[in-house]
Amino acid sequence: MTIADIKSNTETKMDQSIAAFKNNLTKIRTGRANPALLDSVHVDYYGSAVPISQVANVSLLDSRTISVQPWEKGMGAKIEKAIRESDLGLNPASMGDLIRVPLPAMSEERRKEMTKLVRNEGESAKIAVRNLRRDANESVKKLVKDKLASEDDQKRAEADIQKTTDRHIAGIDQLVASKEQEIMAV
Repeated sequence: MTIADIKSNTETKMDQSIAAFKNNLTKIRTGRANPALLDSVHVDYYGSAVPISQVANVSLLDSRTISVQPWEKGMGAKIEKAIRESDLGLNPASMGDLIRVPLPAMSEERRKEMTKLVRNEGESAKIAVRNLRRDANESVKKLVKDKLASEDDQKRAEADIQKTTDRHIAGIDQLVASKEQEIMAV
């Protein structure tokens, strides 16, 4: 493995960490409805737990209401029960074949709790990026120890890895700030 391989692998893994962080952010509730909010809710479908999106159409009716349209007649009650029992604090209402999931307005206290949750997620993502930096630097040091690269190469590689890390951490900070702004908007 060369220094270039180490740098490209590290960058790829850091990009994946940020993608996972973005995915986690979509699950954090803001004041507005988002179909991705129900992605973590699983429903019993012929003996196996599957995401709601695999047994129904999940879409938005308006900015505060998610609609769930089951593909099979008998799934409505199961989907409604799964949403109610999830830890999202939602209360679905069935209207014939359609299940409406209104999102209650968030209190100021709840908004502050959500921003703390976003910051914690951001910190976890930063830790993941820093761990990748540490692993990459150790790999470069191993190459120098095995005499496959010079110490000058090591210095340059560590500087490049640090720049990549700084760029990714700045991206995480930006995502955290925009999500906090979204949550605090009434």
